[in-house]
Amino acid sequence: MKILNQYRIPFTGLKLGKHEFEFEVDKHFFAEFEYSIVKDGALKVFLTLDKQETMLIADFHITGIIELTCDVCLRKFPGKTDINERLIVKFQEDDDTSDISDEILILKRNEHELDLANNIYEYINLSVPLYARCEEQGLNTACDKSMIDKLKNLSAPETRDTQTDPRWDILKKIKNN
Repeated sequence: MKILNQYRIPFTGLKLGKHEFEFEVDKHFFAEFEYSIVKDGALKVFLTLDKQETMLIADFHITGIIELTCDVCLRKFPGKTDINERLIVKFQEDDDTSDISDEILILKRNEHELDLANNIYEYINLSVPLYARCEEQGLNTACDKSMIDKLKNLSAPETRDTQTDPRWDILKKIKNN
């Protein structure tokens, strides 16, 4: 958890206005999260924190490379990511949670530090494509040819039986009505 301490910003000593911060994210960061989709990467987080009287506005720009696994050939490959997110931090004294959303974080008035590790982690993991493929998201990489050939050999051959079960034919008639 000591690694995640560097993603904390003590905002009480900051003057009103914009402040810029920069963080590095690598495999040590992802190792702190037990069930992380991303296990390795080399990313830079550029954060612009706008401190106002009643709130903080954090604009994140995260760029770099994350290690993805191809859904076709299972090869690990580097994929580019470029993320822009905004987080609004409001201060409240009571436990009113009516304003909570993905873009709004509520802190108590006596808080003095903003922990951004979980937000950075979520932004990066949400940027992972649902379907990762070497040839589409990779940097000049192609699927592992030997694995593709092995999958083709192991897959069941296509068979087109002209003879079907008569029970299925009756059901097909129902569908066509």
